[in-house]
Amino acid sequence: MQGLLKNWHPFFQRFIANKNHIALIENNQKYTYDHLLEQAIDISKNLQIPDQSILALIGDYSFMGIATFLALIAKKCIIAPLLPNNFDHYLQSFGVEYLLQNGQITPYSKANTSHSSLSLLNILKANHSSGLIIFSSGSTGKPKAILHHLDAMLEVYKQKSFHPTNTAGVFLINHIAGIDVLFNQFAIGGTLSIPTSRTPQAICELIQTHKVEILPASPSFLQLLLLSQSQNYYNLGSLKLVVYGSEPMPHSVLKNLKTALPHVRFKQSFGTSETNAIKTKNSKTKEGFIQLDTSSTQYKIINNELWLKSKTQTLGYLNADNCVFQDGWFCTGDKVETMIENGEEYLKIIGRTQEIINVGGEKVFPQEIENIITQIEGIQDCLVYGEPHILTGQSISVALVVDTHKLNPNDKLGLKKLIRDYCKNYLPNYKIPTKVVIQEHLNMSERFKRLRNHKINYK
Repeated sequence: MQGLLKNWHPFFQRFIANKNHIALIENNQKYTYDHLLEQAIDISKNLQIPDQSILALIGDYSFMGIATFLALIAKKCIIAPLLPNNFDHYLQSFGVEYLLQNGQITPYSKANTSHSSLSLLNILKANHSSGLIIFSSGSTGKPKAILHHLDAMLEVYKQKSFHPTNTAGVFLINHIAGIDVLFNQFAIGGTLSIPTSRTPQAICELIQTHKVEILPASPSFLQLLLLSQSQNYYNLGSLKLVVYGSEPMPHSVLKNLKTALPHVRFKQSFGTSETNAIKTKNSKTKEGFIQLDTSSTQYKIINNELWLKSKTQTLGYLNADNCVFQDGWFCTGDKVETMIENGEEYLKIIGRTQEIINVGGEKVFPQEIENIITQIEGIQDCLVYGEPHILTGQSISVALVVDTHKLNPNDKLGLKKLIRDYCKNYLPNYKIPTKVVIQEHLNMSERFKRLRNHKINYK
């Protein structure tokens, strides 16, 4: 086996060291690291594509899909993982040469590649390095094709210590958080448990059946779990840690989660599609504040906006302007507050620059208002957004999801008064919504992130 890995990245030595440990669980079938590595080696031998090909790998988490992904890394390919239900419109964003789906290879020649994209791709080819193309969520705009140096990313993961845990594969493989969970599990000799679907019921069943210990998920997914009450119908006693990230966590949701799962520890994570995950430490005194580990990531704050410089930082965008990168620094677009705790600086993400609502020159972050409104009994979820206003430029509107056992969704005037009466105790007048609309559910992406740029078409 060692000889077969001669030209593979040293990261794969972890597979040999942990060969008898369970790497994956899929459909109640357990696969060891030895099984997974053997399959990856076999696929790499039989793939009829040149090394360093640029290709779209179509599929989700599965034993064969992950083995194929590893084989492509070994062949120094530049890989864009895409889901099978919605990949066509992504293919024009980078210089894809092949599509690979269910083991079938299809040449692709329709992509238009700009000069700047070619120069970024050629950096990897010149170094004979593997690459990863991840698309941003598009929750606040057009998805960006983000090119990563995959070999450099693996260098960071191979430094992790052996610490096997069983983690649920909730985040998608086409999401940077999904890639991070995958590589992190392999780095520590852990197990990735793959759900049959990404519903709250399926995830809770997965936790119960396979004694899952760690659940990484977005706040929106965790809110869905609470609303489904699935935690009441399954034994989640094995669950030790919920890691939440990818969007802000409403205070009311976190409070309800801690009540529903009192034996579980909750940890806020942080990362971007451009930098990958960044190790964090949560504040012990103030909810929402985190400390960034500066051993692999530097940060600075300019005009309350967070800038990062990471060892796993992207080479750049293949389909968008790279003006957010300056002298090796990446402007995240996240507005932050800071505080000092025991002599150390902690940050709190208060919103994104592009989400700010401007009311008569006053800047308003939707999350601040949402955190207040979701504390009202009977309000299950809400989305605050701006609408054009002839006098103030924009006004504040809110879409509500209500518990129909507690509130009447048809009583718009009553709900508007309820919102105003509650909010005036916490917010200045210009931040209080002037329009209230009712929705059965809020729009979310396939990654379980709320879509703030989605056209508002509420009742």
